[in-house]
Amino acid sequence: MAFTRATGKHRRPSRMHRTSARAAGVAALATTGVVGTLAAPALAAETSAEQTGLTPVIKIGDSVAEQIDAQADAQREAAQLAAYKKAAEEAARKKAAAEAEEAREKAREAKERAAREAERKRLNSFVAPISGSYVSTGYLAGGGVWSSGSHTGVDFHAASGTTVHAVGSGTVVEAGWGGSYGNQIVIKMHDGTYTQYGHLSSIAVSVGQQVTPGQQIGLSGATGNVTGPHLHFEARTTAEYGSDIDPVTYLRSHGVNV
Repeated sequence: MAFTRATGKHRRPSRMHRTSARAAGVAALATTGVVGTLAAPALAAETSAEQTGLTPVIKIGDSVAEQIDAQADAQREAAQLAAYKKAAEEAARKKAAAEAEEAREKAREAKERAAREAERKRLNSFVAPISGSYVSTGYLAGGGVWSSGSHTGVDFHAASGTTVHAVGSGTVVEAGWGGSYGNQIVIKMHDGTYTQYGHLSSIAVSVGQQVTPGQQIGLSGATGNVTGPHLHFEARTTAEYGSDIDPVTYLRSHGVNV
């Protein structure tokens, strides 16, 4: 047998049609627990069982069905909001982590730049050959004690065994006995000049070795042609004797207070 119904614009769906739709809705919502949240009396009042052939169908009043629909919509909206919130929180976490890593990387780069700059400045700096000392005999001082007739360097007051420092960065070109200079060291500086350290009691570097400002290269003494322990210091334009320049002016031009 076939059933037909009017399809006019303002006709409500037949009871059989609404019942089928509501039954399908209830079946779908039963697994979510929505129906269970309704008050039992209200549900009982507006529902009844009907045997239609082989399949039992539940008839639900319009108000109860609307409540079920509203609850289902609310649950879907809540689930969507929760998903949106979780996604937003995860995006914010990833953004914060990326920004923190970027900040750490910038800090590392800044620290490395500062370290490189500090090292560059240190390698280009100069120090006095004897810490806390003073010049006891000046440059070009006259006297028969010097074979040239005048002093080719300056003498720094120092007891035997006092630490002698390289005044700047350079390469050792001589390290050993130097005749009237006794035990001596000659260093080619990074700026192309040379410095000499004489009358040492011991030598702590070797030819070809790289040295840095303030590095210990030996100990002061009284070897060679001397009248007592001290450090003879020269500044030269070459490694050879006779190319000397004023050591005090040389050190001061490199920022050393002597």
